[in-house]
Amino acid sequence: MGNAQSPATDQRFIAASRAFSKEELEDLRSLFASLAAQSQSDGKFISQSVFQVYYGVQGALAARLFQLVSRERKDGMLTFKDLIISKATYERGTRDEVDEFIFKLCDVNGDGALGRDDLESILKSIEQTIFTEEAKGSNSATQNQRMEVFLNSATFSNSKECMSQKDLSTWCCLVPSVRKFLGSLLMPPDPGRPGFQVPKLDYPPDVDSHVLILKEEFAWHIGGALTQQEAESWKLLYHSSIHGLSFNTFLGKISTGEGPTILVIRDKEGYIYGGYASQPWERHSDFYGDMKSFLFQLTPKASIFRPTGANTSIQWCGVGFSSDSIPNGVGFGGKPHHFGLYLSANFDGGHTFSCTTFNSPSLSKLNYITPDVIECWGIQLETGAQNEDNRPGVVKGTVLERFKEDRNMLKLVGLASSSD
Repeated sequence: MGNAQSPATDQRFIAASRAFSKEELEDLRSLFASLAAQSQSDGKFISQSVFQVYYGVQGALAARLFQLVSRERKDGMLTFKDLIISKATYERGTRDEVDEFIFKLCDVNGDGALGRDDLESILKSIEQTIFTEEAKGSNSATQNQRMEVFLNSATFSNSKECMSQKDLSTWCCLVPSVRKFLGSLLMPPDPGRPGFQVPKLDYPPDVDSHVLILKEEFAWHIGGALTQQEAESWKLLYHSSIHGLSFNTFLGKISTGEGPTILVIRDKEGYIYGGYASQPWERHSDFYGDMKSFLFQLTPKASIFRPTGANTSIQWCGVGFSSDSIPNGVGFGGKPHHFGLYLSANFDGGHTFSCTTFNSPSLSKLNYITPDVIECWGIQLETGAQNEDNRPGVVKGTVLERFKEDRNMLKLVGLASSSD
């Protein structure tokens, strides 16, 4: 029979079983029995259709996953031994074993070469699996453009325009949501499954969603670099089309948030990019922040750029300084006047240069940018998460209010006109 198990397979099954506890094996056996019953196979195997419905993966990637888990026998029968061996390799194996499994998984065509068409199939399956009907839209051209930004960040170093294992690893670092998705396909199909989570975008009902830069696919992309809690719900704090291009208004609006923020910019060249700030935007005369912050690009290439550890030049927030050495505005990485990303206090200009802080390139077509739209979203953390205003020794109030208090204190000592 096509699904007959060889002695070698039995040995692999015995070895794979050791990767799970007794309770985990019993749970997997119960799951198999349930799915096999739905497959009407007298408890012998799971059919491809039942497998795909349970795990909730759509498109060509679903078929490829079934092929790999059933170990490419092409008999349409996934046995209990197949499930245990595949899960042990895919979820509990060494890093090399997991990487090899994911590389084979990405070879959707099964031809041994990982090309651009394979990535297109993967992204199409992701879109069909996790995005809402509104986000998918009905316009195929729009759908293709949405996929294009993720494809543009991929490298095909092989002479035949194929990806090497290193190319795939690099792409997954730039697009961590893809790696999370590809690495969790056999996990229980619940909302918290890594890579399946699309942050809920909370904005006023009178705001037309079409004016928002941050679309579902972009939020999913950025959320891949965050924890599950941080990727649950984001609230619109500031939008330049609604609140005006004002630095003071920006600071006032974002001070109402209790968690980290996501700054998104679309410039006059049509490029979209920004940064995740893990710390509140507060007046400082030097860089501050921690290694949780990162820069990102959304178009024309979707990429995440995390801190390299080369330096601690993470966040910048200059407010009301008179010294040229302390530029007023907000930024990330690099050094003053040569940031990885910077918006001037006038909000009418800024710049983006390559920087070692995040190993990031210039995020736009030009180094000196003119913002078209600026958005800022607040990460909504559950009640009980640390609140900046509740920290001992921290002055309460908005950034501007704290700045006024600073100025008053400086006046008392005759330093109000000097910089820090």
